[in-house]
Amino acid sequence: MPPIVVRDPDFDLADVPRHWLANSAAATGLANAINMLFPVGERFFVRSVNAFKAAWRDDPALAARVKAFYAQEGHHASAHDDFNAVLARHYAVDRFLRWYAEDNAKWERRMPAKLRLATTAAAEHFTAIMAESALTTDGLAVAHPEMRKLLLWHAAEEIEHKHVAFDVLQAVNPSYALRMAGLALATVNLAAWWMVATAMLLHQDGVTPRSARREMKAIRAHTAQMQRPEQPIFSGVFARGIREYARRDFHPRQHDNYALAAAYLAQAGLEPRAEAA
Repeated sequence: MPPIVVRDPDFDLADVPRHWLANSAAATGLANAINMLFPVGERFFVRSVNAFKAAWRDDPALAARVKAFYAQEGHHASAHDDFNAVLARHYAVDRFLRWYAEDNAKWERRMPAKLRLATTAAAEHFTAIMAESALTTDGLAVAHPEMRKLLLWHAAEEIEHKHVAFDVLQAVNPSYALRMAGLALATVNLAAWWMVATAMLLHQDGVTPRSARREMKAIRAHTAQMQRPEQPIFSGVFARGIREYARRDFHPRQHDNYALAAAYLAQAGLEPRAEAA
């Protein structure tokens, strides 16, 4: 297993256009919808793991991985804050983002700490699947260059640390029932907010569900013609994620795609500042 490396690259997002993915309102709206959720989500993940310092502070190897996980997630949240500031120039998103943050804070206060950790571990599995898709399907080849760099860096680091929250959960409470409760909450929360955010953005673009389907169908036809594989959201992310995570013997390390992340990071020339084994 490779080290978890802390990087803090800069991205020049000033010239990112309104429809930065395939020049498509539908494709960009779908991508924007998940990306705009990341700052709140990443910081929730860090707090959820940090609530259980006693479970990992006496294990030097796990403690090092957790601290590198914190640093990576902090940089991801900051980079996506910058993205949201750019997004706010094109769309009225501030009210939605406040609603999203306030609603998540309300539920976070009500959830038991172990359930928050279990939800984090499951959500990290979904993000790792999306990260692998970003690095293997080349769907971002039609993205604005700076957005492509931002999202592929984020994807590679999600793969690097995909096991950390799960390792902490196993150290705190390896209960299968708890793991499944976290999976249920992560699935419902991610799917619901992703759909609501997408609908909000498409509405502002004047895109109806029917026209959005037509745009996405045309994009899928083009990618098939270009012989680029595609990962559908429902079957490729949610169905696959649930199927894998529900195995009693599941562990994120079982799917060894760390070399995929390492290859991109080396090719991109992203240098480390610190690392954990």
